[in-house]
Amino acid sequence: MLDSLTLERRSFLRAAGLAGAGAAFGTVMPAWAQSISAGIVAPLPTVSGRDIALSIGNVAVRVDGKVSKAIGINGTVPGPLIRLKQGQDVRLRVTNNLPQDSSIHWHGVLVPFTMDGVPGVSFPGIAPGATFDYSFPIVQAGTYWYHSHSGYQEQDGLDGPIVIDPAGPDPVAFEREHVIVLSDHSPMLGATIFHKLKQMGGGYFNMQRQTLSGLLAGRDQTQKERLEWAKMRMDPADIADVTGSTYTFTVNGHGPFDNWTGLFTPGERVRLRIINAASQTNFNVRIPDLPMTVVAADGQNVRPVKVDEFQIGVAETFDVIVTPGDRAYSFVSESIDRSGLGRATLAPRAGMSAPVPPIRPRPLTSMMDMGMGGMAGMEMKNPAMKRGIDPSAEQNASRLLAKLTGWREPTDHGSMAASAAASMVGMGGMPAATSGSMAGMPGMSGGSMAGMTGMSGAAAGASGAMGAMPGMDHSAGAAASTGQPMSMSMNMRDGKNAPGVKMGPGVQTISPMPTDRSGEAPQGVDGLDHRVLVYRDLVALERNPDVRAPSRALDIHLTGNMERYMWSFDGVKLSDPAEPIPFRLGERVRVTLINDTMMPHPIHIHGHFFELVTGHGASAPRKHTVNVPPGGKVSFDLTADAPGDWAFHCHNLYHMAAGMMRVVTVRPATGAAA
Repeated sequence: MLDSLTLERRSFLRAAGLAGAGAAFGTVMPAWAQSISAGIVAPLPTVSGRDIALSIGNVAVRVDGKVSKAIGINGTVPGPLIRLKQGQDVRLRVTNNLPQDSSIHWHGVLVPFTMDGVPGVSFPGIAPGATFDYSFPIVQAGTYWYHSHSGYQEQDGLDGPIVIDPAGPDPVAFEREHVIVLSDHSPMLGATIFHKLKQMGGGYFNMQRQTLSGLLAGRDQTQKERLEWAKMRMDPADIADVTGSTYTFTVNGHGPFDNWTGLFTPGERVRLRIINAASQTNFNVRIPDLPMTVVAADGQNVRPVKVDEFQIGVAETFDVIVTPGDRAYSFVSESIDRSGLGRATLAPRAGMSAPVPPIRPRPLTSMMDMGMGGMAGMEMKNPAMKRGIDPSAEQNASRLLAKLTGWREPTDHGSMAASAAASMVGMGGMPAATSGSMAGMPGMSGGSMAGMTGMSGAAAGASGAMGAMPGMDHSAGAAASTGQPMSMSMNMRDGKNAPGVKMGPGVQTISPMPTDRSGEAPQGVDGLDHRVLVYRDLVALERNPDVRAPSRALDIHLTGNMERYMWSFDGVKLSDPAEPIPFRLGERVRVTLINDTMMPHPIHIHGHFFELVTGHGASAPRKHTVNVPPGGKVSFDLTADAPGDWAFHCHNLYHMAAGMMRVVTVRPATGAAA
């Protein structure tokens, strides 16, 4: 466990050891070792203007004193901050000095599709030694970023921040600003990481599995729960594909021991522009003892909302305002699986530091994360939270499950999940055990199987009504958007719950009862005793530019198979023969993303913003990336106002590489003028 004393002790010992070695050999400490106590006060290099030159090339980076290879822009990782102004035109001349093709995509920046920078979709890429001119008008303001869309170059370091200042007065008042780029650095090349995931499955990097010693110490799941999960070959601790076992979590390219430091004057309103430029890590961000006021999401202004913590999905950006006092504060970006953290310091003077909080217990996934969250009134137990079990509620849950599915009621009412597992295997809904590993269940990140507790009286009463399931719409499939009745099956591989999904080896599970979880704290930060941002907290500062009702609905299932490390939309990979997803130019579409896997997926559409359907009407928050929770669903309204071909994908780099990407095409309606 990395607590403040451990971090400072390790820092001191490492620095002292190097100092002793330097004295013995007549050398001086390297700069990185000196920076452990002093902190690195180094603003990001910045480029601006109407004509900007960027050079892609191999560089060596030093993170927490360790040197590794990377790909940088203008010699740095992350690349320079590109500072632009709304209303200007810009030409970005990008030269590729790599021995292979490269590219840059301007994430969240609205550009013509030929300038979007996705090889094979909007342009052919930038050949070795070649220069490509990106030219486009700047039509928006806000915090964005850029990254390669070629191979695994994003993992290898090719990314950087973008700040676009508004043409008029900024509605957000602040005296100082820091741009904070979060990432997951590895000395292992991205191609190698992906190769290991494909060869060994999604659990290759998971070093936080449950252990016998943990069982004896009473941690995590009980013996009964572990046996239930083992029967289904599911690892409840498999939260992230790649973990702190190979990653160092960085802030502006610096590791936690480097201690990047941002300065301020006490009492100032400081704007932090926080960008998650990681390849696959969602972060839980907090500044202990310093509340944050969220003022923008994905570059779009929102009504101020005060929080103590928020989870930032891959490729999202959040702007927050803080008003620090005359002391140092630790900025903490904790990985979603709690396998490590990024650390920086906000301080009034250089050389200061603050205690770093201990890494919290890693979460375990639950039945809600399996897409079984639609049973009203049932509290899903997470063993990591050590909630109590109400035996009578579990009996009610078991009986309800039996009524809904026709499964025989288990003899042991406290083991509903074991009964469900046996029934699923017997019905063909889940494969029988094929190996002795608990971690092998494809597409499942694990969780608390015995957790359907706390059923309220209202829910018990509802169970009678739910007995007549045919004709009730509990599916998140096509019926959820069209309003057509559909019967619901609890078989987790029943295509009836998702008639539009192409069933095959790449589809391990279909969520039986996915729910909208936009009003819930994200996975791992639920149940905390402080304010955690949820999507429903976000309200646009200004009225949306298009408030028409959608003219049609489109459901898209996020599908996967963890054992084979296959990911897709509706069971179709980018490499499969498939037509682009069509939109008519100018139409308004309600898109519902349904997560049939037990991992979160940050879904990004190029060239467009969309409005999250969270009950705020014309003030719905506008975003370009939304993190869809495991077993959950998210709806948004999109105006197809940008003609061309656009990438649409999960921003977990390895999910995208494995197939969770499609092309969206926006064309004028038939017979309309081009």
